[in-house]
Amino acid sequence: MASDAAGIRRFMVDTGEPRGWVSPRADLVMALLGIWFGVGLMIDAWAHGNLAELETFFTPWHAVFYSGFAVVSGWISWQVWRNVRAGRQGLAAVPTGYLAGLVAIPAFAAFGLADMMWHTILGIETTINIFFSPSHLGLVVTMMLIITTPLRSAWNAPDIGARPSLGRLLPALIGLAFATTLVSLFLSYGDAMMFRPAGIVQAFSMLQDSGAGPQSAGPGGAGPVPVGPGAERLAAAMVVTNVILLSPVLFLVRRWLLPFGSVTVMYAIMVLMPAAQTGFRNVPILLSFVAAGFVSDLLIRRLRPSGERRTAYWAFAGLSAFATWSLYIGVASAVGGGLPTVPELWTGAPVIAGLIGLALGALLLPNAVIAGPVPPSAADAEWA
Repeated sequence: MASDAAGIRRFMVDTGEPRGWVSPRADLVMALLGIWFGVGLMIDAWAHGNLAELETFFTPWHAVFYSGFAVVSGWISWQVWRNVRAGRQGLAAVPTGYLAGLVAIPAFAAFGLADMMWHTILGIETTINIFFSPSHLGLVVTMMLIITTPLRSAWNAPDIGARPSLGRLLPALIGLAFATTLVSLFLSYGDAMMFRPAGIVQAFSMLQDSGAGPQSAGPGGAGPVPVGPGAERLAAAMVVTNVILLSPVLFLVRRWLLPFGSVTVMYAIMVLMPAAQTGFRNVPILLSFVAAGFVSDLLIRRLRPSGERRTAYWAFAGLSAFATWSLYIGVASAVGGGLPTVPELWTGAPVIAGLIGLALGALLLPNAVIAGPVPPSAADAEWA
């Protein structure tokens, strides 16, 4: 026992070498394994939203989810172990960008055990309380730390530059997009991507909110999904979803000049969670967001927004949001029976979305940044 403790102490002593980076291929493998992890959660969300009753923690979809956790944990641990075998110890053995994910592994396992005990003692949540369970919140936070590992790895990688190729940036895009799906899942009671075309048209054809309206099976067991939301509920959901979708894109645009296709890839991933929750019954609306990602890529190519080009950054933020929600209402109208009958609602909603996008742009980039490499901050150095 004493020798084991001494061995652990020797391992924890930092040998002092500068921390390095894993190869781009290793980051890509991490991102692909993260897809397994993320899709496992989506399958679980589908099961909760589309199966009649769940009475046990031990389900096939939980098996997919937790096996995804096992493989990403193994990959992160392997990257550290390779450096240990090369003679590094302590933080020097942890590749840049991988520390937060490494720390999150035992935390996720602990929350998983707590979740099993919670369900065993208190039962399976079947309403909106599923999104407020402490064990679920712990799982989602630690999962976000794990699957965003490729983003942290790429952030200051010496080979990536200010204008990376799509292939080089792809692991970071995948990681951040799947992290965004976790946010949308836990705010799905305010997710405009889950409303059906006819319900959107109906909502913006009424001057007064009629309540929840016609409903169908809910996400994650969290009650009914509104098919015909009231105008107020739809308008609020559009605001929430606008912020969720646009914020990670603006975060990346401030750091890099994104290669063409980046936003399309991210939005295509982001719609998978509401697709799973609704049993893929809402495909036209979801495709409108993929189209919005393509329009945003065109805007990036035309405007070239960046941290150094504040005006272009702000313009992109406002125009991207305006285009996204114009397409949303346009597709809903084309598929759902025509334009809503209250013109102030369907014409003004994209304008409000654009103004919110502009405000987000100003918040994230109040002043243009100085061109040049981004130096890691003390916090970056500690948690990367």
